[in-house]
Amino acid sequence: MEDAFGPGDVVLFAPPDLPYSGRICAARYNITRLDPALLGQVAAGGPRGDGPVRLTGHRPHSAAAARYLSHAIAHLRDHVPADPAVADQPLIASTAAQHLAATVLATYPDTALTEPTGPDRGDAHPAALRRALAFVDDHADQPVTVAEIAAAAHVTVRALQYAFRRHLGTTPLAHLRRVRLAHAHHDLVTADPDSGTTVTEIAARWGFHHAGRFAAEYRRTYRRAPRRTLADG
Repeated sequence: MEDAFGPGDVVLFAPPDLPYSGRICAARYNITRLDPALLGQVAAGGPRGDGPVRLTGHRPHSAAAARYLSHAIAHLRDHVPADPAVADQPLIASTAAQHLAATVLATYPDTALTEPTGPDRGDAHPAALRRALAFVDDHADQPVTVAEIAAAAHVTVRALQYAFRRHLGTTPLAHLRRVRLAHAHHDLVTADPDSGTTVTEIAARWGFHHAGRFAAEYRRTYRRAPRRTLADG
């Protein structure tokens, strides 16, 4: 297959499992590298969820999808590495990587199967959901992937996603984010305001790399600014 890329194009430049060659003519470009294994940590591939998840095209679905991916990459590039104290937090790297993988899957054609099969629907029962919730509660302070939550619940990734959607109206990662927000709230409440602890430090500890977005999410949930919670602690 041959193709030509021009200014502003977003493309899969180097498929990890295929040879490629090309010629670059007076171009400047940014390369974002992604471990293909990350795709399988946020989605299931193959009819039974046991095959690798891989991209099947080298261009996003649409121009809108390309812009969406470009904005996500720019956001992670500009905010995650900007503060070393934030970038070094284990949950920051895990959260950012999964966000990037999920965005790539949402914008490129791929082998991920998102709709649950018959067995997946049967496995998405309350007992499996309880196992998943317990695992999230016990491991919220650790880098956790959707695949690990599914393994702890003894179901496929698709069954796990369906169980969360069916019983809770949310996704596993969104629930994990809410649990971590609750932990951040607890730390803000119990922190000594004179100790020098900052909202940014607590947010980063729980995987929130963007202070402004953390503050907005915190206000929506707790009806006050995190800075005020810390000051009143």
